Amino acid sequence: MKRNSLIFSSLTFAAVLLTASCQKSFLDVPVQGQATTATDPNLAVNLVTGVYNSLYSSEAFGGAGGDVHGISFIAATNIISDDADKGSFDGDQPSLKDLDNFTVTPTNNFVAALWNGYYSGISRANQALAALESASLDAKTKTQLIGEVRFIRGYYYFNLVRFFGKVPKVVRVPKDAQDANTDPAFQTRAPVDTIYNVITQDLQFAAANLPLRAQAGVGHANKGAAQALLAKTYLYRKNWQQVQALTQEVINSGQYALVPDYTIIWRYAGNNNSESIFETQSGTFNNGDIAVGGYATWQGPRVGGKGGWTDLGFGFDTPSQNLVNAYEPGDKRRASTIITIDNSGKHVGTVLYDGFRIPSADSVQSLYYNYKAYASENKNVEPYLGNRDQKQKDVRLLRYADVLLMNAEANNELGQPATAITYVNQIRARAGLATTTASAQADLRNAIWKERRIELAMEHDRFFDLVRQGRAAQVMQAAGKNFVAGKNELLPVPSLQIQLSGGKLDQNPGY
Repeated sequence: MKRNSLIFSSLTFAAVLLTASCQKSFLDVPVQGQATTATDPNLAVNLVTGVYNSLYSSEAFGGAGGDVHGISFIAATNIISDDADKGSFDGDQPSLKDLDNFTVTPTNNFVAALWNGYYSGISRANQALAALESASLDAKTKTQLIGEVRFIRGYYYFNLVRFFGKVPKVVRVPKDAQDANTDPAFQTRAPVDTIYNVITQDLQFAAANLPLRAQAGVGHANKGAAQALLAKTYLYRKNWQQVQALTQEVINSGQYALVPDYTIIWRYAGNNNSESIFETQSGTFNNGDIAVGGYATWQGPRVGGKGGWTDLGFGFDTPSQNLVNAYEPGDKRRASTIITIDNSGKHVGTVLYDGFRIPSADSVQSLYYNYKAYASENKNVEPYLGNRDQKQKDVRLLRYADVLLMNAEANNELGQPATAITYVNQIRARAGLATTTASAQADLRNAIWKERRIELAMEHDRFFDLVRQGRAAQVMQAAGKNFVAGKNELLPVPSLQIQLSGGKLDQNPGY
């Protein structure tokens, strides 16, 4: 079999490479003799569950599943932006430092883990969709399951196109290794417009065929989630009419509302709250915690200096001084977003919402930490079985405040500032701030962009926003980062993938 094949097995998602190489890539091919929908009537439903399970993938150091929402995702969304710094001590995980400083190369292991993770998830989605075609399910159930899978596949491609630009369009399960090695779709990068068409088609199907939140199972993709993500897709294409229409449908649905108290949104008590449109789920199964591996621990406050306390994690993804300075006086969101370490010299420490006390600056690695990533180890406050790598932490991926701000941005671009100002002021009122003074289109645009930064700080959107706004080079360079315009808007295609494709995959400019 060709050495440059990009093939994995299997319907069970084992990372068994069907080539002479022992390396990993993104394409799964079914293995003969495995279960089918004819031999196992539950297979299709189980495969849909497997697609949801792929949202937990967080293997950044060569694991077969790759990384979807773990440290690689955190690094390529938060750390890479002006909202955050790498954190920890300087020599810890230099590949993360390369992402932070825009000195990343095609051999970066965290970038490779992202590519593997997202294509592993897409492979699961394609396997599930193929199984659903012949599954013995009633039409309504089948259509709904297809909609859920296509929502997740659309989400995966939405992140891939923002990370890498052109990427392979893999929307079916290859028949065999020969099929995978001869169809250029599996080994070449499709144009960005082609990938956005895949995303919009998947999300349009999901929006048309999924129930409203009130009729959907907790944690399942639903109509509002599909509409919100489709609106976000159009936001990146500057299709303001579609952004306005879709977000208005979500607003008018009556399924969502801003949580009055911003502080609880990211806590266990805030799981699946009225503002939540889509989030990864966590829980306990067979006496083990199920969640995105290490999400809280990678970002947890870390011991430093004098020490003397049991710290909470590795100390990565620390809010930057740039972000701290961006808050207006009196903004309630700062205290809910940023854990600020006591640096007063009085050694009063910092007490978190669950009673945990972090010592003062002489015993802590950094001055700021991501409060939105914090998960309590106080069993009287939140569930905790003692496994820090699997803390029950839901990762919020879409929420209602984002929808309001997308609607405001679209209305402003369409020359309807009054509606835009209304939604901006709803966000600001919750934050304890006065109404915006912006009214002219350019001023209001900047006010909305700033509101997005503060409202969604440390929630994995900032860097992508700067790129789509055309401000990435200006902002990143002002923040002291080595950003090169025309290059660092995208990550490099992993060199291993180019090698395995026999050079058929091309590289992004500048790498």
